[in-house]
Amino acid sequence: MGKYDELTKYIPLIRNDSFGEWIIDKENDGSMEHPIHMPFVHYSSVIGALHEDIYKFCEAHLEYEHIRYKDTLEANGLEWGQKAMEEADVSDKDARCVIALLMGMTRAERFCDGAMLAFLKKGCVLRWLERLRELDDKNLCPSYANYVCFSWPGRDEASCPVNGQEDKCPLKKQ
Repeated sequence: MGKYDELTKYIPLIRNDSFGEWIIDKENDGSMEHPIHMPFVHYSSVIGALHEDIYKFCEAHLEYEHIRYKDTLEANGLEWGQKAMEEADVSDKDARCVIALLMGMTRAERFCDGAMLAFLKKGCVLRWLERLRELDDKNLCPSYANYVCFSWPGRDEASCPVNGQEDKCPLKKQ
């Protein structure tokens, strides 16, 4: 079981989800008797659950310092803004940065209805979750993680199940 499973479990669900839809009041005329309701996004149950699980994961893993997501983004050359976050290349980012992107998205939704929907439609959330899965896969096998057995937390080269032979690692991508 991977460290990020509670988030990466959403990868197949997001691929087949409509995410949500804008609800715009077209029935009321704006009068005192019939005020117009502010537009909002009604998210699918999958996205609602993802939103909750991002917070749960962060509360359970304080080492990612999710409340400092903006600082983490800046330390990675990113700014907390939709365009910068959408264009972020996460292929070489660590989990802390990816968690900061996810938290930045959830906080943006708090201040701007529909922000999360935009990130979902652009494929950002899927890309970020896939990066977490990739990081999990690298950490499952000590020799796969940067091809250095002793880099796996709690392991040394002698305890590597493939004894430092990267070509025999079952998780090595061909």
